[in-house]
Amino acid sequence: MDALNRKPADHSSGHDGDPTTRPTVPPARPESDAGARRAPAATPAGRDADVIVVGAGPTGLLLAGDLAEAGIAVTLLERRDDTTSNLSRALAVHARSLEQLDARGLADELIAGGHRLPGLQVFGDGMLPAGRLRSRFPFVLITPQYEVERLLLRRARQAGVTFRYGAEVQGLTQDADGVTVRFRAAGGGAGEAAGDVGSLRAGYVVGTDGARSSVRAAIGLPFPGKAVVRSVVLADVRLDRAPDSPFAVRAARDAFALVGSFGDGWYRVLGWNRHAQAPDDAPACLDEVREVTRLSFGTDFGMRDARWISRFHSDERQAPAYRVGRVFVAGDAAHVHSPAGGQGMNVGLQDAANLSWKLAAVVRGHSPDRLLDSYQEERHPVGTAVLRSSGALIRLALLRGAPARALRRLGGQLLTRLPSLSRRAIGGVSGIDVAYPAGPGAHRLVGHRAPDLRLAGGGRLYELLRQGRFVLVTPAGEIPQEALREAATDRVVTACWASERRTALLVRPDGYVAWATDATAPGERATALRSALARWTGAGSDPTDASPTSAPSTPSTSSAPSTSSAPAAARSAGRSARR
Repeated sequence: MDALNRKPADHSSGHDGDPTTRPTVPPARPESDAGARRAPAATPAGRDADVIVVGAGPTGLLLAGDLAEAGIAVTLLERRDDTTSNLSRALAVHARSLEQLDARGLADELIAGGHRLPGLQVFGDGMLPAGRLRSRFPFVLITPQYEVERLLLRRARQAGVTFRYGAEVQGLTQDADGVTVRFRAAGGGAGEAAGDVGSLRAGYVVGTDGARSSVRAAIGLPFPGKAVVRSVVLADVRLDRAPDSPFAVRAARDAFALVGSFGDGWYRVLGWNRHAQAPDDAPACLDEVREVTRLSFGTDFGMRDARWISRFHSDERQAPAYRVGRVFVAGDAAHVHSPAGGQGMNVGLQDAANLSWKLAAVVRGHSPDRLLDSYQEERHPVGTAVLRSSGALIRLALLRGAPARALRRLGGQLLTRLPSLSRRAIGGVSGIDVAYPAGPGAHRLVGHRAPDLRLAGGGRLYELLRQGRFVLVTPAGEIPQEALREAATDRVVTACWASERRTALLVRPDGYVAWATDATAPGERATALRSALARWTGAGSDPTDASPTSAPSTPSTSSAPSTSSAPAAARSAGRSARR
């Protein structure tokens, strides 16, 4: 179990939009490493931005940075000021998130300052070996969330995102042409006093403002679920004696605890004691943290000098719809779950990667609005799966009684010793095995994550993805120039296999395969590619075309409603969730 990615319930907003340490932004990366930023298009009259993102945590920062690099005018609203320090948040970064960061030129810098763990420890003697992942990053990276935010913040600022700190969303209204967001200012801006109420208008709004999302509340979107574990204590401390591993988990009969290293002499400790169940607002103390650590590990490692202690409860909740008209939710605003598996921040980053290129394509007029429905179709099932897997892990931790604990130990041993089982488990938790619906008749690779392919000339696929475009990979010498001439050059970049493979692939900006063919006849391949380019990039097609841009194999769990019926759609989604 990896319970490092956990945010306390008693923070003022309790979401991944709470900024952590806000260090001075380092110098800009060289242009060759910064990706291809596109010239911004003019924002339509009557709008302050193309997209407003609410919440400056990892999800919001990645999304805003992607949009800005695509030439979209983005304003990011955050209720905290830009100097607030929230020292301790998520720590685990999984392989798929590292791949997404690699596609933005950030992974290697993040890895340089973190710990690489060979696998994911589960209760008992179980270990899910990440070395079995077919990824450039076959490990779990332990690094503070504020390091992830630091890199994403730097990128977003360089790309031209407009930041409004100290702006607390009070509500929003949407119509057929856009969304107006009302917010209360904390003061400090030019001509701005604390408590002033302002408004901004944009074409779309994305709420990445966490479990208590103001955006989600404003559109009347329910958040059904329940608490799965209460009175968990969380602290950042010094230790006189380090555990055997920079990440250690133990469970006893009536307690469990986790100890993870920040790498700078500080440790994150999380623990639960069945016999010390206090309400969330009850103060937690260092003695309580020491006690739960001793119950679980048999020692408190000489724990001292706590710089931060909190208490929280862990919920399992998911919004029934991730889109209501022109408003979207992502990250903790869309789903929360137990800390088991350390998946919280990671799933939010992948939500953002899925949505950003779609919003950019629609705003730029390359694709019809229906493309945005596929965000719900693809990401909602992933959120459901994470709730189930993290819920299963936390319930294992809560087992009591000798037979149940023996079963837990046996399960951990089986996960470690059966390669097929452990590969499936780590593939799911890491996000590497996440795949999206492909539609009937699609090539077997469509909807699956594209690995970091080696390309002719020595390059890698994820280096090309830093341009924010689709990548067409073909056999050497077989780039279909005629079909590509019909595609806008700012939407597709081409490459050839370094190997002798004959498959042609069109890879989406988020690293998933949009189209593939094994056809060898040049005419047949060119015709199929021309159709795929028109469908996915809008080349040679009318972007107002109402035909589906994606063809999921199962119906959407909640089709995006028209903007005029957004509140009614949210109520309908709530009724469906309660049934």
